[in-house]
Amino acid sequence: MKQLKYLLVIALATCMSCNDFLDVSDELTQEVTMEDVFENPSYTRRFHRYIYTGIPDMKYMVFNTDYSGSMDGLDAPWSPCSDELKASRNSTNTIPVSGYSSANAPYTRWSLYKQIRQCNLFLQHAKVIPGDVDQISEEELADMKNTARFFRAYYHYLLVELYGPIPLMNEVVDSNATDLDFARTPLDEVINFIDTELAELSNLLPAQRLEDNERVKPTKGVALAIRAKLWIYAASPLLNGGYAEALDVTNTDGTRLFPDKDNNKWQKALNALQELIDWAETGVYELHTVYNPDGTVNTAQSLYQLQQVYNKEIIWAATNNSFGAVNSDGQDRSCTPRTEGVGQTALGVLQDMVDDFFMADGLSIKESPDYTEEGFGDYVNEIPASPIMGVVQPVITTQVSNMYLNREPRFYDAIFFQGRRWHISGREIFFHDGGNNGKTGGMYSRTGYLPYKGYCKELYNSGSFKKSQFRPSILFRLGEFYLLYAEALNEVNPSDRRIIEYVDRVRVRAGIPKLADIKPNLIGNKELQREAIRKEMRVELFMEGQRYFNVRRWMVAEDGQESPQGGWISGMNLDSKDPKEGFHKRKNVELRLFERRMYLYPLPLNEVQKSRKLVQNPGWE
Repeated sequence: MKQLKYLLVIALATCMSCNDFLDVSDELTQEVTMEDVFENPSYTRRFHRYIYTGIPDMKYMVFNTDYSGSMDGLDAPWSPCSDELKASRNSTNTIPVSGYSSANAPYTRWSLYKQIRQCNLFLQHAKVIPGDVDQISEEELADMKNTARFFRAYYHYLLVELYGPIPLMNEVVDSNATDLDFARTPLDEVINFIDTELAELSNLLPAQRLEDNERVKPTKGVALAIRAKLWIYAASPLLNGGYAEALDVTNTDGTRLFPDKDNNKWQKALNALQELIDWAETGVYELHTVYNPDGTVNTAQSLYQLQQVYNKEIIWAATNNSFGAVNSDGQDRSCTPRTEGVGQTALGVLQDMVDDFFMADGLSIKESPDYTEEGFGDYVNEIPASPIMGVVQPVITTQVSNMYLNREPRFYDAIFFQGRRWHISGREIFFHDGGNNGKTGGMYSRTGYLPYKGYCKELYNSGSFKKSQFRPSILFRLGEFYLLYAEALNEVNPSDRRIIEYVDRVRVRAGIPKLADIKPNLIGNKELQREAIRKEMRVELFMEGQRYFNVRRWMVAEDGQESPQGGWISGMNLDSKDPKEGFHKRKNVELRLFERRMYLYPLPLNEVQKSRKLVQNPGWE
């Protein structure tokens, strides 16, 4: 009974800040027994709601109040901790430079075992409750149990994503048992458990949930998506024999935790992705595309609205709203210039990320004849009068560096650069020394850029303008899975024509030429196709929390490799008083740390120390 009351109090404390669907009444702090909970429909539903509290918040990226490192691995520190962004405060500012140990690594997900236990308790005890005024019907109970099974599998997946092999907890643990010490389960066993659960649930969960208060609940497509992503991880080098040090990790009884390389896992990944793609193409999901009145595609609005509203590309989104407001704490204010109300300019885009966006001709800046860093030209700013309806009024800004001209539409959707005009105010923003958003105090972009992707252009901290705006916090969307599908196809059969077809679907929506048209020589070449897919992921999934995990599962994050996560990062020259040539010179910003052991996150030291069976990941104490 004490344990139950502890869980219920946790549910209350954790959920008080969640949306209405997750709200919990303070009735759950009263003296209740397990029997009381599952004899009462209201208590049963509230007990079930706590299960949802482990859903990641992909927009909790940098908060003013987070100087103590209060973020964890269920938030969104991944972009500032990868080669995408530079944060100017809190743990996402210091961790990329100083690193971490198993004793102080802040972005843990170990707390998910609380939600997993809640799932197991619900599955064991929940039952039909008859009644005239309120009841738990067989239909409602079945859906709640399927949801509990789903989250149990999903939370195990999130743990695998960060740690690799983890203790598998698929049943209620008796708190009175003499042995409460748990070893890590071999990776293949964990993968197979999650896979089996999600495969079964994909036939039990509903096809869609369209009501606003239902959108956070899992569907068939969500189960298929997680299952596909699970096998992508299982097939990739990090967890598939490519991490030599991990192959020597064993439990105290000698059981190996990491498997040898098995190329057949790419076929399993492809099979899982094929199920998702087939389901999506029945009309359930599609790439979000906005059309002009004349029937042509409005690329800018397609990209913009994708992040602003629920749409058919989104497979699953959380209902957290950690964007905050432009006049209070949150991601929006962190991406806002100081001149625009009380902006904090607390996030900067790394120069390497800026450089990796393509040109309008679909080529990289190294390949395109249209790219130059010499001189300045006119850039047409589209100042939105009603951005969600696509109504804009062009304003010409002169003297913008040519390095920002003739770039692809995703670049302009995602990157705010020197001399660009801020929406609504139309004010030109300058990051050089002496500029209106230059290096002053602690609130300035360390790189000379601001992230713009996902920013609502109806927000402005003045008068009657909106100060905050809900946007879905996207966890999975079809665009990512088209690229994962291409990746799996390429690993299984590089000559498959669908590889380039599905990459090109993403590129066409982004408003750039098809690879099939501009680079036909790469078709069928496994290495060139792999490189093209990874470059497309780099741009398409910018700021969506995927880059951190992708470079690790590919094992390309070390110095001298394809995507080093350590070494110097750069931006523009903030110390120059010259807004033109002087500012537009690359300058080192900070020296980042990446060690080979960082391919996997350390298990929390306090958990390892209090256990006789729990062994640590390679390289960590």
